[in-house]
Amino acid sequence: MKNNQLTPMKSLGLIKNDPWLEPHRSAIEGRYAYFLQRENDLTQNGKMSLSDFASGYLYFGLHRLETEWVFREWAPNATHIYLIGDFNDWKERPEYQLQPMDLGIWEIHLPAEALHHKDLYKLKVYWNGGSGERIPAWVRRVVQDEKTHIFSAQVWNPSSPYEFKIKQFEPNTQPLLIYESHVGMAGREEKVSTYKEFMQQILPRIRDNGYNAVQLMAIQEHPYYGSFGYHVSNFFAASSRFGDPEDLKELIDTAHGMGISVIMDLVHSHAVKNELEGLGRFDGSYDQYFHSDSRREHPAWDSLCFNYARNEVLHFLLSNCKFWLEEYKFDGFRFDGVTSMLYKSHGLGEAFSNYSDYYNLNQDGDAICYLTLANQLIHEINKNAITIAEEVSGMPGLAVSTQEGGYGFDYRMAMNIPDYWIKIIKEEKDQDWRPSQIWWETTNRRADEKTISYVESHDQALVGDKTIIFRLIDADMYWHMTVGDSNIMVDRGIALHKMIRLATASTINGGYLNFMGNEFGHPEWIDFPRRDNGWSYKYARRQWDLVDNPNLKYKYLGDFDRAMIHLIGGKKNFQAIPVQKVWDSDGDQILAFRRDDLVFVFNFNPVQSFTGYGFLLPPGKYKIILDTDHPRFGGFGLNDDTIEHQTIPDPLYEGEKKEWLKLYLPARTAIVLNQIK
Repeated sequence: MKNNQLTPMKSLGLIKNDPWLEPHRSAIEGRYAYFLQRENDLTQNGKMSLSDFASGYLYFGLHRLETEWVFREWAPNATHIYLIGDFNDWKERPEYQLQPMDLGIWEIHLPAEALHHKDLYKLKVYWNGGSGERIPAWVRRVVQDEKTHIFSAQVWNPSSPYEFKIKQFEPNTQPLLIYESHVGMAGREEKVSTYKEFMQQILPRIRDNGYNAVQLMAIQEHPYYGSFGYHVSNFFAASSRFGDPEDLKELIDTAHGMGISVIMDLVHSHAVKNELEGLGRFDGSYDQYFHSDSRREHPAWDSLCFNYARNEVLHFLLSNCKFWLEEYKFDGFRFDGVTSMLYKSHGLGEAFSNYSDYYNLNQDGDAICYLTLANQLIHEINKNAITIAEEVSGMPGLAVSTQEGGYGFDYRMAMNIPDYWIKIIKEEKDQDWRPSQIWWETTNRRADEKTISYVESHDQALVGDKTIIFRLIDADMYWHMTVGDSNIMVDRGIALHKMIRLATASTINGGYLNFMGNEFGHPEWIDFPRRDNGWSYKYARRQWDLVDNPNLKYKYLGDFDRAMIHLIGGKKNFQAIPVQKVWDSDGDQILAFRRDDLVFVFNFNPVQSFTGYGFLLPPGKYKIILDTDHPRFGGFGLNDDTIEHQTIPDPLYEGEKKEWLKLYLPARTAIVLNQIK
């Protein structure tokens, strides 16, 4: 193992690539030096790997050995701990009392016959001045009683554990096309859907639609279903609402067999406040995993904030990253709430208008160090792993490698893009949409960082907000989505829905994301069962019958999305091909750009079509290969897509090796042309 001793600071690539960061060199280099120091501390100056350090799940928790069970827990403030459960009538018996060891660790060894598969259990923890029942911190299986709604740990030791058929899987990231999904609400029925149902019914759709990755939400166990999985209680337990651990493993293995990567929505930015189900006051103390002062509770999320300065917290969270990679073979993570982690203010009320806002001592250096360590670890375990940061402030270096002085994420979410589309739909008339601004918003990113572009994710589909299709069509969706029913609002909405998605997906520099159902304009928002809606599942599902019905217009949007994704995914390294603007005119509302031999042309004008509209392009023949106005996508078929378009020479541009391509551009349409070799 390489000894990673601190050396004089080299010139970091992050700063070399962006001269505007030079005034903040000391802050950036100091952050990088702190990361190296912490990595050295955790690996004992390189005597072991970071992966070796992050193996806590192999030690803590419940383990079945050859002739016995062993259970260990870290609870430094505890005075006594008992294992209680089905096996001892939930009574505190001497033979089930844990013994204290060094460093606040407690341990118990039990004979093989003492515990059985699916036994329920908990810990009864005592501390000075109090006691309480607790679910073990490192538990891998938690279930909820259907009648009492009480959560308990469960012994999971199946006689025939699932064996992965695919041992090694290499994600396709050229480009990365993500289908963001929630297993529980993926089915048509008004209920919680399962891992098996998702595997059988949804994975084939994802494959057929051309997506090469699925991002799964709400996998880590959470007591309140309506939290969408973002108030985690049990970090090592796959949510039992959707099935058992073997079902999830089979889902992931099946996805790999289809060539689909599986990315997990990982929540390490905070934890649920619950004490009976989660980590809150686990051993009676306030500071075991979390801050004990004013930083303990998140002011906006009603949750607890980890203290990333503690080695034990780093051990817990880094081990959690490794666990999901090794035990379930996830291909990577989308880290939720990164902005909240980066700043002591959680980014609340911050303007982030200039670089000084990123280096003003408001940053949480320990949280930043954790994120850097996590990325270093994940890529040490699997060099092909995918890490994505959900981050809104624009912190420089987030998706730059750790070796270059960055945080090590592979991608960052392009969160400006959905905000932009919502803004212009809400605030501007169609005739005021400016292609120059659309170009700027979809391509404005740091040159040294890859992004995941998207029109809308689950955030825009939640109750209280509106999806893009609903913003465009509104209530007319309920009455005029039958094929043959002519309606101006529906026609407008369908046309712009396709154009907005094409403009976003075709300008990517890393990947593209879509939330399940939004590709075909799912008409309802997402509203999970809660007291205010009578605990209804009506809106916590996906109505696939709408897109499958040939008599409804949803099929047009679904078919277009499939064609668009297959086009982008079929072009090797599409995301790395330079995006070159050919033309924009805010007056005409025309935008054109090219990527190699593909030319993308948009006419956002709501009323005016153009005949013989010219662009300067490399000489040759061009053919339309995707047309938002094609009848099979719900359009009017105003272009003859079978025609080959030949460029016309112009002596003025002979030296530039460009000629005029003259096209008919119907109002509110977009086309993609391919240069014929």
